[in-house]
Amino acid sequence: MSRIQSLQCRLSDVLLRMKVRVKRLFVWFPFTVAGLAVTLVCVLALRGFGYGRMDLVVFALTICGLSIVGFSLLMVTVSGLLLKPRVHNALLAQASPPLSAEAGFPNSSGFVLPAWRWLPLMSLDWQVVSPAGLHTINRPDTETGILEEEITPAQRCLSESVTRRFMLRDVLGLCRFSWHETQPAHWQILPMTGKLRTLPVLRSMDAEDGIPNPTGLPEGDRMDIRRYAPGDSTRDILWRVYARNRHLNVRLAERSVFYAERTLAYLITGPDDEAAAGVARFAVSHGALGSPWIFGADGSDHVANTAFSALPLIAGSRKPGQQTPYGLEEFLRNQGQQSNAGAHTACIIFAPATNGPWVTLLQHTLARYAGPFTVVLAADGLVNDSQPSVGKTLKKLMLENAAQPTHTGVDSAGAQNLMTQFSSRGAYVLLIDRQSGQSFDQRLKRV
Repeated sequence: MSRIQSLQCRLSDVLLRMKVRVKRLFVWFPFTVAGLAVTLVCVLALRGFGYGRMDLVVFALTICGLSIVGFSLLMVTVSGLLLKPRVHNALLAQASPPLSAEAGFPNSSGFVLPAWRWLPLMSLDWQVVSPAGLHTINRPDTETGILEEEITPAQRCLSESVTRRFMLRDVLGLCRFSWHETQPAHWQILPMTGKLRTLPVLRSMDAEDGIPNPTGLPEGDRMDIRRYAPGDSTRDILWRVYARNRHLNVRLAERSVFYAERTLAYLITGPDDEAAAGVARFAVSHGALGSPWIFGADGSDHVANTAFSALPLIAGSRKPGQQTPYGLEEFLRNQGQQSNAGAHTACIIFAPATNGPWVTLLQHTLARYAGPFTVVLAADGLVNDSQPSVGKTLKKLMLENAAQPTHTGVDSAGAQNLMTQFSSRGAYVLLIDRQSGQSFDQRLKRV
């Protein structure tokens, strides 16, 4: 098995290197799809009809087509070689200002270039390729004659440099000249909070004398009173009150709990974790964690105790092209060594409402540590898994090229299964829909 695994690793490395080399060659390839098609058609027609059948009309047309393609290739290459140092000097001349933006909304990055109207029948365009997932629009200003860059990020990120791919095209779209330029820049893209306006109390609680917890188990004195609901025992009905006003009320046992004196919050990353990052951002920014609190996230060894210092951790928890390691246990171990003896410490965990390798790791963590834990699962809408697979494929194909981030929702049955797994480990579980701003308990009832 070890040999097979080693061969698989080597094969994956070779495929990855080949993919990188193909991408590099594709950047320098001078023909577009239209230019390559025109060239192939002209060559085949010239060989089959121009020379094979001595058709002078086809011969003249193919020679003209090849001449146009060759002239476009020459002009684009020469103009690109002359324009590349000018773009490089323009990048060195203007320092990129720090950018703090929110995913899903257009933002001006502050990068501008002159229009260079002297370019003969050509146009210059560029796209931000790193950080990945940014839709770039170059807006011309007719008054000043410059091109201003506008970006629309789809997901959160934290980057110290920006790589742009510049492309010079001819007006016919036959040839191109492209190159990459990297510029130091501090970009912090935060996740969207969606329609979140309020959150249920996320400060973790433990079982001791304190304030009553309506969602607790029937323990302690019967101090809570509420209206009768189907399924309540008739022994809990207040018959004297019913005889007086004909209203059915039941008396319930309360559970005394206390708020933790110190709250730990952690963001777990995984597939479709953008909603979890948005809920974590809303929680730290709007005081839903109480005070004091310490925040950590996958992908960083640093911790934060203020909203200003926690936002970079949330933005940097997503690393494009890399898989962030699971760091909750190390976070709990480090913070447990620093906590004061006798202080009540609880942990709130933000995680995506989709399956991933983190599910098993989190279950082991919940079993190893005493807690108490509150697991907040986040999603962008709940859907029933009844849509035909053909319809899902068509919807994915229609939305894959959209500029705005697409939210397809998560399966409600799968989310409820995750909540059951974590609640069986003794954690209090919530499901928050970022798209609607609603919160649900383990039975998918609104909280």
